Amino acid sequence: MTALVLKYLQAYPHDLQDQVRHLIAQGKLGDYLQQRYAERHDVQSDKALYAYALALKQEHLRNAPNIDKVLFDNRLDLTHRALGLHSTISRVQGGRLKSKKEIRVASLFKEAAPQFLKMIVVHELAHFKESDHNKAFYQLCEHMQPGYHQLEFDLRVYLTWRDLKGQDDGRQ
Repeated sequence: MTALVLKYLQAYPHDLQDQVRHLIAQGKLGDYLQQRYAERHDVQSDKALYAYALALKQEHLRNAPNIDKVLFDNRLDLTHRALGLHSTISRVQGGRLKSKKEIRVASLFKEAAPQFLKMIVVHELAHFKESDHNKAFYQLCEHMQPGYHQLEFDLRVYLTWRDLKGQDDGRQ
């Protein structure tokens, strides 16, 4: 019998992967997630997402560059391996170079737990200070959202559950 490949959890220790496989085999992965992340957030529009991200930036990154645009993006999904994107777009206006900072969040987070939305926004905001996924980057994420690493793991578990649920829905 081959072990179920958990594509979102491959970087994690095998014992953690085995715990997730055990929950899947028992049909209890959804229950685990529901128990931990039962709530849903009210951030449903791009305007609300912008206000949400701006509030987090003001609280934790006052000296970081201003955010010009934040939106839910239907084109971001797991097939592109991106749940959120941060970008700086430079444009020439007159004789000056102007740059605009943008954050795009995958639309699947409209239906996710508030902790997962915050984790993605915190992740993208942290890139305005630290461009690489290094120790300083993750320390900043942890500062902005205590328990960041656990949330990142649980988000990967949630994505695994969504994939499994989608496969089950396709068979019925």
